[in-house]
Amino acid sequence: MRNTERYPVTVSNSLWQIYKTVPFWKVMKNFIVIQVARYSPSLSMKNWLYRNLLKMEVGDQTAFALMVMVDVMFPERIKVGKNAIIGYNTTILAHEYLIDEYRLGDVIIGDNVLIGANTTILPGVTIGDGATVSAATLVHKDVPAGAFVGGNPMQIIRS
Repeated sequence: MRNTERYPVTVSNSLWQIYKTVPFWKVMKNFIVIQVARYSPSLSMKNWLYRNLLKMEVGDQTAFALMVMVDVMFPERIKVGKNAIIGYNTTILAHEYLIDEYRLGDVIIGDNVLIGANTTILPGVTIGDGATVSAATLVHKDVPAGAFVGGNPMQIIRS
């Protein structure tokens, strides 16, 4: 089960009430920083942007590939360990807006983790040290340390 905090909403769907949950200018700044990082070929510049402007925890020698999309509203809830690789076009979410509620959850990616291209990581998930996530996986629950997982829905292939 994912570790998320749940916040019920009334009147209209939760996304319609987005700026009651996160300031507009924060989203605007984060969007610009994330777009610069997505297209930057410099790994060290991406890590600097994420650490200093988005307040993410990013370990040494971690590599975010081209087009990685981190959560635009709550990037500070994402922690990536050292020597990890986040594959091309991966999306890392720390929020989800539903009809009757929105949910927030920390995403923790351990040390020496490999995440394949086009993967989506949902809020409230922990990926243990040394894990490998196959390309195009929907990570909807915790991944044990050292495990190899893949698929949609994600399954443990080898532990």
